[in-house]
Amino acid sequence: MMDAIILAGGFGTRLQSVVSDVPKPMAPINGKPFLEILLKSLEKKGIKRVVLSVGYKAEIIMNYFGNSYGDIELVYEVEDTPLGTGGAIKAALTKCNTDKVLVVNGDTYLEFDMNKLQTELNDDNQLTVVGVNIDDASRYGRIGASGGLIHSFNEKDGMPTNGLINSGYYVVSKNFFDKKYFPEKFSFEIECLEKIYKKININLFEVGGLFLDMGTPEDYKKASTIFR
Repeated sequence: MMDAIILAGGFGTRLQSVVSDVPKPMAPINGKPFLEILLKSLEKKGIKRVVLSVGYKAEIIMNYFGNSYGDIELVYEVEDTPLGTGGAIKAALTKCNTDKVLVVNGDTYLEFDMNKLQTELNDDNQLTVVGVNIDDASRYGRIGASGGLIHSFNEKDGMPTNGLINSGYYVVSKNFFDKKYFPEKFSFEIECLEKIYKKININLFEVGGLFLDMGTPEDYKKASTIFR
């Protein structure tokens, strides 16, 4: 089973009106931090080791969870200054022990079959994006794909129709950034995915399970009902 990285260093700017005193992944959902719900879901998928990429108020996360959660060993990669999602992944990969690593956005929950995902991976897959079909894709840029490969990342179109989007879950080879130049701080989504897909194959693993992006106050409120 591969290691996982959870990106848990965000400020949660869009949630400031409802959660302002903790890192966004620690926002309480029915008395439990969202990050605990996320770790529980990874434990059920068989993940045994997680690198938590932390930054803003990192001590709150580190003091709450310590070095383990259930059967999961927890390791911390602490950002002294914000590195962006790309810089955070690049730094956290150095603390991973497996050739393939599951990367998870710390404010996003997704249900999918981990065994099926691993079955579809092969040694040549440097990067796999988990795409999810949702009923209203207006808030997100849609993914274009064919033959299991991504051929476009499209801008938000504001159309409240169903569509395939980037879930914020990825499988990345530990050596993915070797021999590729990226600055210390960069956005994985914008400065990596949207520029590199024309140069290398980016695989798509498509799912249709429950998806929750807790980035807005509206979806944060939904979480209390979903995880009741």
